[in-house]
Amino acid sequence: MYQKHFIEEIKTRSAELGFDEFGITNLENFEFNSSKIKEFINNNYHGEMHWMKDKLEIRSDPKNIWNKAKSAIVLGINYGPENNPLKDLKKVKRGYISIYSRRKDYHKIIKSKLKALARYIQKIESSQVKVYVDTAPLMEKPLASSAGLGWQGKHTNLVSRNYGSWLFLGVILTNIYFRDKKKIKSNCGTCSKCIEVCPTQAIIKPYSLDARRCISYLTIEHKTHIRKDFRKKIGNRIFGCDDCLAVCPWNKFAKKFSDIKLSYIKKLDMPNLKTFLSFSENDFIIYFIGTPIRRLGYNRFMRNVLIAVANSKDLSLIDYVLKKLDSRNELIRAMAVWALFCLNKSRFLLEKKKRLDLEEFYYVKQEWLNGEYN
Repeated sequence: MYQKHFIEEIKTRSAELGFDEFGITNLENFEFNSSKIKEFINNNYHGEMHWMKDKLEIRSDPKNIWNKAKSAIVLGINYGPENNPLKDLKKVKRGYISIYSRRKDYHKIIKSKLKALARYIQKIESSQVKVYVDTAPLMEKPLASSAGLGWQGKHTNLVSRNYGSWLFLGVILTNIYFRDKKKIKSNCGTCSKCIEVCPTQAIIKPYSLDARRCISYLTIEHKTHIRKDFRKKIGNRIFGCDDCLAVCPWNKFAKKFSDIKLSYIKKLDMPNLKTFLSFSENDFIIYFIGTPIRRLGYNRFMRNVLIAVANSKDLSLIDYVLKKLDSRNELIRAMAVWALFCLNKSRFLLEKKKRLDLEEFYYVKQEWLNGEYN
């Protein structure tokens, strides 16, 4: 009876701090999730995210991160958009930034709330706690499912009855043992919309994702050149992708976000590609300071912008693309070559005659040589 009252106190305080979802699970028999992550790594679906393989054993059980942990308090904050973002993909002259990134970095916002809740817990109950917001090899989504916040959908992301696919997650591990465990089974039924909508077919089967094909992975985590067969499919997405989240029917229950600190940054809402093409590295740093996009770095950001430019069919961008052919970075230079080929083939052939023999880097040469057969 005491524990039930204690949980209600924590839940009430979490709501006061701005959390929309709350759940608790003990960590007994949590290793049932380890087989899934091992399959993911063994198939090399993690791509260049080497930390996932390096931390595999730690990731398989929260107690491997902190051996005193007995329970996890899992919190969710809704970031549901006002409108379905799939409509933004038709605005090909503008850059699509994933919904979660059109605002200040959520890690800092949620971590401050988690710390406040952790202090409250320790105030009313002598205990040890540790807080996590995507900052450790912790499997937040299985924990959230076990705590009753929702279930992992066929797109592998968490789905909530109340907020659809639009939830930021945070976790507090504690040495307090709670009896609670509310594992929610999938309510996806026969629906396969998330699988069908994926442009690159990254969801290779229900509940199984090949990150190497995922546009979010390609535009954020992938550090090198992006395969040609994926570039057209990336469209105008310059940071992340929301297709599988946005198409989920459970989003009809989603509410618009309420936390003022998670409000949109207006300049990140479908910005003009021409603006970004003129950015220097310093411009990039200043424009995106305090947002998740800042961590991408200038070179990969410009790679993504040039792919979107190539897909824009906007001939007014050709002069901007030509300037990028002189970039000192081979990643930028290679994508500028491809963008020029897509926008103006005759100008591409003219520049090729002038530049190919002088080019030293393999990937840029390949763009000049293979452009005609794209």
